Amino acid sequence: MKQSEIKELSVAELQEKLSETKKSYSDLKMAHAISPLDNPIQLRSVRRDVARLATELTKRELQ
Repeated sequence: MKQSEIKELSVAELQEKLSETKKSYSDLKMAHAISPLDNPIQLRSVRRDVARLATELTKRELQ
């Protein structure tokens, strides 16, 4: 997910997307622990998406 896409979302949409992405990340981590993923770089990209969403939420709360 790109930063430009994140900026267009409302606060409620950001919170929903953040929870979905966190769940996706935990599911990927669990799957990777059981058997290696075909593309382990997925973990990094999803983790960074979580960080982008959380950063944007914090930025909006501070304004």
